[in-house]
Amino acid sequence: MDTLLKTHIPTLTPYEKIYKNLHQNPGLSLQETLAASVAASRLQSLSGFDVRTEIGGTGLIGILKGEGKGDGRTVLVRADTDALPVEELTGLEYASKKREVDVEDGVKKPVMHACGHDMHVACMLAAATTLHSARKEWSGTLIVLFQPNEERAGGAKAMIADGLYTKHGCPLPDVVLGQHVMPFPAGTVGTKVGSFASAADSFRVTVYGRGGHASQPHRTIDPVIIAAHIVVRLQTVVSREVDPREAAVVTVGSVQAGQTENIIASEALLKINVRTVTPETRERVLAAIKRIVKAECEASGSPKEPLWESTSQFPFTVNDKDTTEHVSKTFEKYFGDKFDPEAHPLGGSEDFPILATEVPHKDGKGKGVPYCYWTFGGVDPGKFEDAKKRGKLQEEVPINHSAYFAPVIQPTMKTGVEALVVGALSFLGR
Repeated sequence: MDTLLKTHIPTLTPYEKIYKNLHQNPGLSLQETLAASVAASRLQSLSGFDVRTEIGGTGLIGILKGEGKGDGRTVLVRADTDALPVEELTGLEYASKKREVDVEDGVKKPVMHACGHDMHVACMLAAATTLHSARKEWSGTLIVLFQPNEERAGGAKAMIADGLYTKHGCPLPDVVLGQHVMPFPAGTVGTKVGSFASAADSFRVTVYGRGGHASQPHRTIDPVIIAAHIVVRLQTVVSREVDPREAAVVTVGSVQAGQTENIIASEALLKINVRTVTPETRERVLAAIKRIVKAECEASGSPKEPLWESTSQFPFTVNDKDTTEHVSKTFEKYFGDKFDPEAHPLGGSEDFPILATEVPHKDGKGKGVPYCYWTFGGVDPGKFEDAKKRGKLQEEVPINHSAYFAPVIQPTMKTGVEALVVGALSFLGR
């Protein structure tokens, strides 16, 4: 493995340029045209890659057959491509200053790769190049998949619904692999068997009042007060209704009501996000939220029932035992003490598992194949250790979705490329 990587991994300077270009020119969910174009162009330049585009929007795949002895297995590796509506504050020379109209709501917004998907794309392209160069040394089928709209939990579903494994002829994988850059020391890699990322449920909840003049509140029902009570009361769901040994997060990320200070509005909108790690807790928390919202509306004399609109749902990410143990043994051998086989689960959520759980079985009976998801670090190791020693990790190390999040390019990219290549080769015949 070491020899293969040393022999075939390309110089990463061109991929650093790709990364900077994507970082400076991000695309919101459903608008990832540059990332898709760059990925397709690069894969098409590699002889032997069968590239298929416009799958579920801007999604695409590249299929490459190994030329080694034996049949080998079929391995799918995935990178996500979308950015976030965040105004970048990193101060980098290649920082995004882009603003674009979000197709979801028609509002012009600042755009930033605040979750590292630009790094994912660059790493995947360099890994694809490496495996292409080494194709005589492995057998089987490699599928590199670039997925749009991960941030809103729609991309994997859209690719499946558009016929990824049927109409678009993607070979049915035996295993699905993926990774994510995180605010850990660059050069490190981690995964674990079992639960590795939370489920997420997001809602828009509209509560109703009776509007009127601010000088006559007795003739109104104030939805802002209803919303305020809901926000405060929801804080007790995790602290008083969830087993302390379980993990759950309830966030009210947005409250919107009214246009001016002297008018009591007729309705208020709350945007709620829920993260849970077990089905039982998920069911309990969602039921508690609905109970509280309903009760607060009734307590305030709301004229009608609140309106619930689901905006996104992420599944649980549960790494397959055998697959993850196999990856862990390979990573431990390659990365040594830089690999953690008992890494902390992600606080965030992923739609990555859908690409595995929706794979039709080759015998036509049922669906689903095993998968493994891992993380790799993106923070300058020296700065990380210094902040850790001073107890300043939370204050000084930006997390994903922060306006200050930007992975140090190296050794982050090198590690991400190596992890993808090593992970894929561990399943491809040699």
